[in-house]
Amino acid sequence: MRPSLCCVPLFLLLLLQLAFARPLFPLPSKTKNGEKKPIQTFRPYNIAHRGSNGEIPEETAAAYLRAIEEGADFIETDILASKDGALICFHDVTLETTDVAERKEFANRRRTYEVEWFNTTGWFVVDFTLEELKTLKVKQRYSFRDQQYNGMFSIITFEEFISIALDAERTVGIYPEIKDPVFINKHVKWADGKKFEDKFVDTLLKYGYKGQYMSENWLKQPLFIQSFAPSSLVHVSKLIDSPKVFLIDDISVRTQDTNQSYWEITSDDYLAYIGKYVVGLGPWKDTIVPASGNFLMPPSDLVARAHAHNLQHSVVVQVHPYTYRNENQFLHFNFHQDPYAEYDFWIKTVGVDGLFTDFTGTLHRYQELTSPHRKDETANSLLLKISQMISAYEGL
Repeated sequence: MRPSLCCVPLFLLLLLQLAFARPLFPLPSKTKNGEKKPIQTFRPYNIAHRGSNGEIPEETAAAYLRAIEEGADFIETDILASKDGALICFHDVTLETTDVAERKEFANRRRTYEVEWFNTTGWFVVDFTLEELKTLKVKQRYSFRDQQYNGMFSIITFEEFISIALDAERTVGIYPEIKDPVFINKHVKWADGKKFEDKFVDTLLKYGYKGQYMSENWLKQPLFIQSFAPSSLVHVSKLIDSPKVFLIDDISVRTQDTNQSYWEITSDDYLAYIGKYVVGLGPWKDTIVPASGNFLMPPSDLVARAHAHNLQHSVVVQVHPYTYRNENQFLHFNFHQDPYAEYDFWIKTVGVDGLFTDFTGTLHRYQELTSPHRKDETANSLLLKISQMISAYEGL
C-alpha cells in the first residue's frame, strides 16, 4: 500500500531538500509567452501572515520577499497610520516589536490610550511621524524564534508593500487589513477631511487594484481587503469593488466598532447582512474547531454555514482561518507535532479555502506534495524518492 504523503515527517522532507541543494518545488515565474505566471486558484490559498515571520521579523520587506520566494499566493499585512497621515505596515498600534524603548529621545512619548475597549500603555504609532518611524528597527515578536535579524530592518509603508508584490516575477496577491480603524480615525486627521478607510482605498486605486473576485482585473492584481470592523468593510464597499473578508476574533472579543458579540456576528441573520459586502470570513481557527487541554473538540458548523450563504453572490465563498504555526506550542496534540498533519486536517476535513500561516514554505511544500502545480518528470522522481524514504522509515 502506498504511504500517504501528508504523513511525511517534516525532517525527511528537509533532508531531501538539503540533498538536492535547491527548493523541492521551484515556482516557474513566467509563462511560455513571457508573461508573469498567474496566481493559482485550484487549491486553498497560501497566505503569508505578516510575511514569512516564522523566520524573519514580521511585516518587513525581507519577510515579504522571503514569503514570495517560498511560494506564497498572497502576502498579508496590517495597515496603520502615522501622526502625519502616512499609511504603514505594522501589526500593533504600539511599537513594542521595535527598539523604541531603547531610544532615549522617544522616552517621553509613552502614553496610555483606549484601544478596542481597554486601556493600553506604550509607544503608539499615531504619536510618531513617518520619518521618525523609519528610524526604528524591528525585532522578532517571539523569543523562541530566530533572533539573528533583530535590528536589521525598518518599518515599511503601504506603498512599499504594494511594490514588493507588483515587482515579483510571478503574480502575487496582497491581503491588507484595515487595522484598528476606530483608534486611527480618533487620533489621526487628514487635511482633506478623508477618513483612514478612504486613504486606504485611495492607495489601492492608485496602483490599479480593482475588480470583483476572480474577474480579469482581479486575476492580474489579486487582492483581499480584510478587517475586524464591519462598519469599515461596509464603508470601503462604496469605494472599491475588490473582494473583502470579515475577520472574526475569539468568542470573548466584541467588535471594535459596533460592540457586537461573536455569537451576534456569526448568526445566520448577520451573515446574510454582511454577505452583501464581503466574499468570505477570516475566523480565528479555534472558533471553528475549539480546543480543550490542547486537544481538538468537535468542529463547529461555521465553515459550512458560511459556504451556504453565498456571500456577495461569489462563485465560491471564502473561509480563511488564522494563524498556522510550526512550533509545538501552537500545534494541538492531535497533530503529533507535525504541521503537515494540521494542514491536511484543515484543508481536507474542515474544507477551508485559504490559510494564514507564519511558515509559508511549509504550507507550500505540503500543497505541492498533495496537489502540485505540475506532474513533470522531476517532480515525479522526487515524489518517488519521498515514497521510498517513507517505506524505509516505516520499516525501522
